[in-house]
Amino acid sequence: QVQLVESGGGLVQAGGSLRLSCAASGRTFSSYAMNWFRQAPGKEREFVAAISWSGGNTYYADSVKGRFTISRDNAKNTVYLQMNSLKPEDTAVYYCAADEAWRTSGYEYDYWGQGTQVTVSS
Repeated sequence: QVQLVESGGGLVQAGGSLRLSCAASGRTFSSYAMNWFRQAPGKEREFVAAISWSGGNTYYADSVKGRFTISRDNAKNTVYLQMNSLKPEDTAVYYCAADEAWRTSGYEYDYWGQGTQVTVSS
């Protein structure tokens, strides 16, 4: 089992920045590719970013490319999402997800966190 706990969400003005963290416990963190998803009210959960097991490969949704950066620290069992130039449309609950396979779509991930709220005011 792997437990994922997100933190770092909050209220920020448009143009501001936040850094989300997802701390993992349980089985070997470096065995999992890690992803961030988000879900806005009334909308489907959508993919945001992915990072490979060692951190050598990353992938982003077009909507966040150039503004968000995913990274990981395997020594700390943590994945991060640095969010810059935030927009009101980035408002959502952000979730991290772990899977032994590399995925950038779908929802069939091995483990999910409980989510952290990000609200961007205009």
